Amino acid sequence: MTGNNNGAVGRRSFLAYAGAAAATATIAGCLGGDDTDPDEGEGEVDEDSELWISQTQDPTTLDPHDHRETTTDNVLLQAYELHLARDPDGEITDGLVTDWEIVDDDQHRLTVREDVSFHEGDDLAPEDCAFSINRVVDPDAGNLESPQADQLAGVTGAEVADDDHAVVVHSEGANPTVFANLASYCPVVQESWVMDREPEEVAEEINGTGPYQLEEFVADEYTRFTAFEDYWQGQAEIYELTIDASSESSTRINSLQAGEIDVATAVPPDDAPGIDADDDLHIADAPSTRILMLPMRYDVEPFDSQEFRQAMNYAIDFDAIIESVLNGFGDATAQPTLEGYVGHNPGLDPYPYDPDRAEELIEESGHAGEEIELHVPAGRYLQSDEIAQACVGYIDDLDNVTCNIEMRDFGELAGTLLDGDIETTPPFFLIGWGNTTFDAQQNLYPWFTDGTSQYTFIDDDLQGLIREAASETDPDEREQMLMDACEMAHELAVFVFLNREYLIYGINDRIEWEPRQDEYSLAYEMSLR
Repeated sequence: MTGNNNGAVGRRSFLAYAGAAAATATIAGCLGGDDTDPDEGEGEVDEDSELWISQTQDPTTLDPHDHRETTTDNVLLQAYELHLARDPDGEITDGLVTDWEIVDDDQHRLTVREDVSFHEGDDLAPEDCAFSINRVVDPDAGNLESPQADQLAGVTGAEVADDDHAVVVHSEGANPTVFANLASYCPVVQESWVMDREPEEVAEEINGTGPYQLEEFVADEYTRFTAFEDYWQGQAEIYELTIDASSESSTRINSLQAGEIDVATAVPPDDAPGIDADDDLHIADAPSTRILMLPMRYDVEPFDSQEFRQAMNYAIDFDAIIESVLNGFGDATAQPTLEGYVGHNPGLDPYPYDPDRAEELIEESGHAGEEIELHVPAGRYLQSDEIAQACVGYIDDLDNVTCNIEMRDFGELAGTLLDGDIETTPPFFLIGWGNTTFDAQQNLYPWFTDGTSQYTFIDDDLQGLIREAASETDPDEREQMLMDACEMAHELAVFVFLNREYLIYGINDRIEWEPRQDEYSLAYEMSLR
């Protein structure tokens, strides 16, 4: 899946210059499927084999249900697994669940795989799968008010079925995205292990079913794993895995070039040719499932004005930013979702760069002379600091508004965005939003319906359309509803629409791996040359 043609051409030109071949992207989810041999990978494992990954941010917790950061998931999904998985074409396939079916519009049945062990030795049971779902959607179920509840929007709970090692998932009504969401969200935990521990212990320990088990966690420094010998798909080829982080891309690149790490994430486009020219390194990339945007709170001035929000979109020359800041590694967006997703509206074009129109709209809004501030999570996304600086510069160049930038710690900013209190959310901020369900609902529902952990914009008509689509079982009608919602979001200028993020990795040649669209660098999928 690619973005618009201009972005794709720019990326191909850059890769030709850098001498790097575009990698084939695989899709979100943990490994699994009918073709998997449970004994595959078993045999002698070199316990001296090591892998070191450096990403942009450290995990904010080890509790898989108490965060919303991909960088945290990238650590935790080495050890925890989802109910369902996806094959390389993005189709849902089996993982910890071997069979799934719709029992009724509001009931979905999952058959749980047998002979799967948690790291501490107990077998996976249907009770654990039901508990994991309930812990996300029900604040009383697992000593946690999970910020992930809207990722399972419409689900009211789960219970163990009477027979067949299965779980029944209940919804408040028709719910066409249950399986897609369970193939992207809600890792499975052991009920007794979680309930026997205080929340702070769950946040510092891991007991999953995945290919790696936790050896050591040093907050804000590194997380170290070793291969789980009894993993149901066979022991990982690489025995020891360490993941650390640095928000400074130069630190990650210097470590890669010095041979201290094996995989560096979020390589700036300007640095890719130098890495690719190194005899011991190479560049790999993939278009991600993430969009970058500048949300604006609908309930505070000046962003309560549609004219002012539209002006912010007209003010920014984003084609120039893609070329000058991203070297073509980016696609401009016009709506809250991406090409190839159910509900993406192909008839929408990005706002054109028109500073004169922006100034006119600011005058019409009644907010001429405003001073606004953009809050930015430092170093979190590919060139996001530079993108933010450019956006602020374009806005500040307008004659009738002033814009400044406020750099924030990502974990601290994310905490304020996900606390369910819109009043703690900055009026204007940069954030990235990944969605591995390939469905527009997970881009629309969390941001534009009230009561979610991070909503920033409410319009009654838009919210009604999103909620109606969430329970529509006719695929064609549902897709049209989502397309209409995307068109409405574009016209309302709910965000300043920025770009689809590209994933650029620097990799030691001893590692063989093709990047995934979901941003997860899963060690189980890597091998040694």
